[in-house]
Amino acid sequence: MSDLIKNASEQLRELIMEALGKLTAEEAVPCVPVPAFNIEIPADKSHGDFASNAAMVCARSFKMAPRKIAELICGKIDLAGTPFEKAEIAGPGFMNFFLGRKWFADVVNNVIEENENYGKTDMGKGKRILVEFVSANPTGPMHVGNARGGAIGDCLASVLQWAGYHAEREFYVNDAGNQIEKFGKSLSLRYMQIASEKGAEVRQSCGNDTEKVCTVLYDGSGEGGDFEMPEDVYLGPDIIEHAKNYYDENGDCLVNLAEEERKKALVEFALPKNIAGLERDLKKYRIVYDNWYRESTLHESGETMKIVEKLKETGHTYEQEGAIWFRATDFGVDKDFVLVRANGIPTYVVPDIAYHYDKLVTRGFDKAINVLGADHHGYVPRLKSALTALGVDADKLDVVLMQMVRLLRNGEVAKLSKRSGKAITLVTLLEEIPIDAARFFFNLREANSQFEFDLDLAVETSSQNPVYYVQYAHARLCSLIANLEAEGKKASGSANLELLDNPREIELIRHIASLPNEVNLAAKHYDPAKITKYAIELATLFHRFYDACSVKNAETEELMDARITLCLAVRQTLRNALTILKIECPEKM
Repeated sequence: MSDLIKNASEQLRELIMEALGKLTAEEAVPCVPVPAFNIEIPADKSHGDFASNAAMVCARSFKMAPRKIAELICGKIDLAGTPFEKAEIAGPGFMNFFLGRKWFADVVNNVIEENENYGKTDMGKGKRILVEFVSANPTGPMHVGNARGGAIGDCLASVLQWAGYHAEREFYVNDAGNQIEKFGKSLSLRYMQIASEKGAEVRQSCGNDTEKVCTVLYDGSGEGGDFEMPEDVYLGPDIIEHAKNYYDENGDCLVNLAEEERKKALVEFALPKNIAGLERDLKKYRIVYDNWYRESTLHESGETMKIVEKLKETGHTYEQEGAIWFRATDFGVDKDFVLVRANGIPTYVVPDIAYHYDKLVTRGFDKAINVLGADHHGYVPRLKSALTALGVDADKLDVVLMQMVRLLRNGEVAKLSKRSGKAITLVTLLEEIPIDAARFFFNLREANSQFEFDLDLAVETSSQNPVYYVQYAHARLCSLIANLEAEGKKASGSANLELLDNPREIELIRHIASLPNEVNLAAKHYDPAKITKYAIELATLFHRFYDACSVKNAETEELMDARITLCLAVRQTLRNALTILKIECPEKM
């Protein structure tokens, strides 16, 4: 795996340092440490392929005008045998360097040789990273925020893998705590409603809210009353469906059980179905996790309370009104927080601390990345403060905070699925738009940016739809190559690629060369949107090339051979970028 841009940049730095060494030896410049200088890729390519400010930053140390220094450096640099063909001085002393045609030819050959591996790098050098994302509450369906988090998290893990990291995907199943208690209560209420409607004698076995519900519903007529459900329950149709299915399969066997036993039985029936549903729906979205980690295992193994004991041993806890508090203020957090309530039950943050301790210490990941909603902003410092108290390097935990999504239809906010008329969840979204569009659109912007998802644009078959535009470029390449092959015009495998000197060709090759660097940047900044932007730009540059440079009717056979080879390289590069995003690469459209 090679990165020709990185290699050229490093070689240029060495050339400049060698030139400065010669100048120092000749006493043309003072023998002083060379300040740090930059090697950059100019935005305006007329200023060269690379630029350096070395002469500018040396001016003070050398007590010399930067342009004079630049002239001295350029006079000593030997470009023979390097990728560079010339150097120019601009303005007060910037140095611009231009790559030779051989370098551009090497880029195309490099893509052909590396094939489906082109773009992969060794930046991660095998370091282990755990990416946790979605981790939706298993008590109900996934919402649109989960759809964005799924696309970002999955593509981020893919980018990290392409950058050489050993990246694993994990879903944290919140199958314990308050939400499961609420889930059980909701199921119990709906089950008892159904039992009442079926004529079961339930009044004597109901308590609290359940008794009120049952009393109203069981009025002898077989029809329900108008009792409103309490506020602390889930009201979704999925709860009613689970309760009905249990009743259909098992009848009224739970009616006369104690409330806690009834809730436990219903949760044990419904929760595995919900988790299986989450896994099924995410697979449809092309997300397959390496691990499904259950919160309940932390409680069952005793790790949750062990964490409390470990924190006590650090001296950063105290008791107040029977509760155990953590001194988060010792670590710069604005206020302390409760670890264990006065009734002995740990708060939700304790299993979270135990879970991250397990990630970074027990399982020994070099880095843990969480993709979370922006509403978790205040939660992160608290979690990190506890990890620091436990002796864990909190910098090993990185959090990608994701802004919410607004779905638009006909320019207005859409809240219901067009097909089903139901609230838009991950499932209803994928019924309405292609999976490719969902994954691509959700990665069009950085995670921390507000995003408006245009549902109409996502299904549009035009160049205005970015995923269609990119896929069309791939299909156009496939069609072009297939048609040429049908006429007996195939790449020879030994094309003279230095013939590719049209500005459109150079522009296209330069962008192809940047894929490894874009992969590294996307991995470094946890931003897979860099890959969608890269793919869109590559499609644009190919269309420009195709319109300006005829392949079939090239001036010579040699030039046609070179352009066919370039098309093969473009197709492979575009395919690799889409593969990172798990977007299909159609050969016909």
